[in-house]
Amino acid sequence: MVQRVSKASVTVDGVVSGRIGAGLVVLLGVGKTDDEAAAAFLAEKVAHLRIFEDDAGKMNRSLLESGGAALVVSQFTLYGDVRKGRRPSFDAAGDPEKANLLYEEFVRCLRGFGVVVETGVFQAMMAVELVNDGPVTILLDSEKQF
Repeated sequence: MVQRVSKASVTVDGVVSGRIGAGLVVLLGVGKTDDEAAAAFLAEKVAHLRIFEDDAGKMNRSLLESGGAALVVSQFTLYGDVRKGRRPSFDAAGDPEKANLLYEEFVRCLRGFGVVVETGVFQAMMAVELVNDGPVTILLDSEKQF
């Protein structure tokens, strides 16, 4: 999940681990079937997603063109399946070791495009604060189902 923001931060145990001004907050969930190719695909998509306004007020500029930064936060709860019952099932979420490696790969790939990237702390309880600009929220899927 990608949110265009005017500012954002993530805090762990009272300490800010990442803070950005204008840019994107990326809430990154890793599924069982995800791999390095999926991480690279999503990083490229995030860097070039045209959701920032141009001079005419149209969403026509990418994160790279706007000069914004990214705050990337791991969030396995994006894989919470609530189609049955009321308690989410996380069966489709990747195991923590694999998820951490792919989270780090996504961050590495995004930085490779020249994006300034701040992060949360993998598997930590985090407080994420953001001001959604627009609001603009986009769902991205490595399996390209939507």
